[in-house]
Amino acid sequence: MAGSYLAIDIGASSGRHILGSVQEGRLVLEEVYRFDNRQVRKNGHDCWDMDNLWNGILGGLKACGERGTTPTVIGIDTWAVDYVLLDKDDQLLGDAVAYRDSRTEGMDALVDANIPPEELYARTGIQKQIFNTIYQLMALKKEHPKQLEQTESLLMIPDYFNFRLTGVKKQEYTNATSTNLVSAREKTWDLGLIARLGLPTRLFGELSVPGTVVGELLPEIQAQVGFNATVILPATHDTGSAFLAVPAKDDNAVYLSSGTWSLLGVENEQPITTEASRAQNFTNEGGAWYRYRYLKNIMGLWMIQSIRRELNGVNYVSGKTARTISGKQWSFPDLIAAAEGAQDFPSVVDVDDAGFLAPDSMIQAVKDYCAKTGQPVPETVGEIMQCVYVSLTRRYSEAIRDLQQLTGKRYTSINIVGGGCQDMYLNRMTARAAGLPVYAGPVEGTAIGNLIVQMIYGGEFSSLEEARAAIRRSFDIKEVQPD
Repeated sequence: MAGSYLAIDIGASSGRHILGSVQEGRLVLEEVYRFDNRQVRKNGHDCWDMDNLWNGILGGLKACGERGTTPTVIGIDTWAVDYVLLDKDDQLLGDAVAYRDSRTEGMDALVDANIPPEELYARTGIQKQIFNTIYQLMALKKEHPKQLEQTESLLMIPDYFNFRLTGVKKQEYTNATSTNLVSAREKTWDLGLIARLGLPTRLFGELSVPGTVVGELLPEIQAQVGFNATVILPATHDTGSAFLAVPAKDDNAVYLSSGTWSLLGVENEQPITTEASRAQNFTNEGGAWYRYRYLKNIMGLWMIQSIRRELNGVNYVSGKTARTISGKQWSFPDLIAAAEGAQDFPSVVDVDDAGFLAPDSMIQAVKDYCAKTGQPVPETVGEIMQCVYVSLTRRYSEAIRDLQQLTGKRYTSINIVGGGCQDMYLNRMTARAAGLPVYAGPVEGTAIGNLIVQMIYGGEFSSLEEARAAIRRSFDIKEVQPD
């Protein structure tokens, strides 16, 4: 099925439509549309603006139609853990509350009272993060129990948009595993666990794997965008797609998907659900072809993105711009240069501390942590940035050490994909901290991973291995050796 494939890749701050094709054995990408993603404050909670996202999806499809570059296959990926509820008329019930909202505070205690943490991890293999869907659903049950009673369908965010495009509801496996409600070994919803939490088991149906056809565009969508296409499931969890795009040459490579979050880990054939693994808070997320992503969630570039927004006077919830703090607009290269000018600044923070998840001021949160721990408090932009860079790379190094202990393997390189791989200062510091060579690229890791599932479905490649070989041929992979 030679043709054009479209990845609709939606992250926490923006979405984009990227067309992909295979030409002479190489992947060729073209970004055709980009739109903002934003959170809004509704009914006391931080929520995703679903109308804005839907309009962005349609806008990109219309752009493809207007250009005459219409895809034959489409796949959507987004972040994980967040969901929507639909009533009997398939209308939204309540708001699409965002995972950084504070409503989940204390919900872990409610879950623990029903299912001990050791048992929960042994069954699902998913790390404890207070924003996991399991805690979101407990918060909803406490705040709006009638919503659950009225719910006919629960769909993760990409599942919902697939439904809007095709009229077909499917619950996709890779994203579902992030809920903390899927059996790691059975690869299906753990209905016994769900029932013990008092959640309606009717909402949890058959799980569909990447490569599954969802359906064709609805007639009314075709009329709006000017063409028809087949919608299939990629790994709809963006990290699942990003890991597929890692062009590692051997099994001794650590993968790092570098974006708003840093997801550092490896691919395993079987989950590791030991108590030692739980104690280190590693997760076993389901991947395409049932490859387990055994990884550590690290706060990632969220801290840098938040500092930049704050310096530039941008509210991270509303997106509104106010007076800049410093009197100038800071670019990412500006921030990198400032950090390089403060390389002797010694303070380090725990980037996974809950205080950095959604603070009113990331700059103040960094300062407060340093003061609380008796370290020099950063005062300049350069000192703040250097503190974050050192802290991130130290955490990467620690996670690799823990990974080696838990798997019994020794890793020989770090392969970084995603937007963060463009930050060569971060790459150099990562190589230095871990004492391992870093291979940086491709940048569009998530979209590429989305596309290769489509391309395997379309017959362009016979296997993931063949697709990864094509990725190595197609993109510039930068090598950074440790000092």
